[in-house]
Amino acid sequence: MEKNFSAPIVAAMKKYSADGVLPFHTPGHKQGRGAHELLRELLTAEGLRQEVSLMDELDDLHAPHSCIKEAQNLAAKLWHADEAIFFVNGTTAAVQAMIFGTLRAGDLVMIPRNAHRSVIAGLILSGATPIFLPVEFDAEFNLPLNVSVETIERAIKKFPQARAVLLVSPNYYGVAADVAKISQLVHAANMILLVDEAHGAHLTFCDELPPSAMEAGADLAAQSTHKLLGSLTQTSMLLLRKNFSESVRRAASLLQTTSPNQILLASLDIARLQMELDGREKISAAVVLARKLRGAIKKIHGLKTFDAVKNFSLDATKVTVNVSGLGLTGQEAEEILRHVLKVQCELSDAANLLFLITYSDTAETISKLVDALKLLPPRSPKKIYSTPPPIEISIAELSPRETFYAPVEVVALRKSVGRICAEEITFYPPGIPLLMPGEKISAQVIESICQSHGRVIGASDSTLSTIKVVTSP
Repeated sequence: MEKNFSAPIVAAMKKYSADGVLPFHTPGHKQGRGAHELLRELLTAEGLRQEVSLMDELDDLHAPHSCIKEAQNLAAKLWHADEAIFFVNGTTAAVQAMIFGTLRAGDLVMIPRNAHRSVIAGLILSGATPIFLPVEFDAEFNLPLNVSVETIERAIKKFPQARAVLLVSPNYYGVAADVAKISQLVHAANMILLVDEAHGAHLTFCDELPPSAMEAGADLAAQSTHKLLGSLTQTSMLLLRKNFSESVRRAASLLQTTSPNQILLASLDIARLQMELDGREKISAAVVLARKLRGAIKKIHGLKTFDAVKNFSLDATKVTVNVSGLGLTGQEAEEILRHVLKVQCELSDAANLLFLITYSDTAETISKLVDALKLLPPRSPKKIYSTPPPIEISIAELSPRETFYAPVEVVALRKSVGRICAEEITFYPPGIPLLMPGEKISAQVIESICQSHGRVIGASDSTLSTIKVVTSP
């Protein structure tokens, strides 16, 4: 591929800043002249001079025609899409636009039970009804895997009238579904494939990683460019095929701010440029470092790393370290690392720590991490987690939109059987919801809730003696 050495948005910003224009427009700091000293320290004088927007030569995110359009076209080409839409409201907005722009009230869409809350928000906006797909689980490491090809096959046979399938791939722990096989199944059934690829913006730059969603046949994919690449926090891209362009762009315009920060847009432009110039070299180097880290961790007594995943592929740059052999919970290990050893992980759960290895890491940072892990203290062994109950494919009784607007009441948990749940009930770990808004509550699920342990997420009553349900007519 011929490389493009330009950053169109950055070039337009520099040109406007250097033009000597006397500003009588937003923002109020007027190219930094009125900025507080602390803000100057954060952004630099040059950054503040270029922190302007809505000028004609800086283009319009809602109707791009010049530098933003050019930058988005370059990104689409690099990430194997027909089009790309830049987002400054985070991947939350990109996922919502992906759903809102492709589905409508009455449509059925298959989603994994552990989908991000932005997916439910997108369903509220679109009016579509979810079919909940079970997520495979690794009992040894106590973490969710992904949705299997076999589950998709069963779901399509059970609900052939569904409009779409939504995957979360790779998930937070780097476990990727077989998107290519699932894409074939989905399209053969005349459905569309949506992918929340928030944790996979780097995949396309290394053949040793799982294939990116767009390369594997997805119709749309939402990526958090900031998570593992070099754009600023809350910047993301939505990649899509051109036949979805008009409706998805309308949805994106409804969800994005009308005052986008030009520096955030520029950071997306620069992240694309950086990956285009030497992305393959940088991401491949990160994979090599991650493998060396895994090898070093395996030599530390009491620790083990999450590696092989049967029926799934793994993003090697996500390094999950199980600390249960030390008698520690993941949360205890995180506290020690952060406050004593001055190392911060990405997340911790009941048994694990997750470390992200990016193109910014070096042999020195990896060595320091290994040294810190060697200093984790052993404690008395204890049982710290249990396997979640199996959950089958199911469909919501009410759509998230209907549930959102429905009157609700609070009832005793044991008396909620047969009612429609009005909130999410999740135990963390493992973070896979036992109940979602709009689902009918069964006696089996109540028993599973009563036997589960861990921190409760989503419930208004953290003791779970009561639960919110839709008021009966």
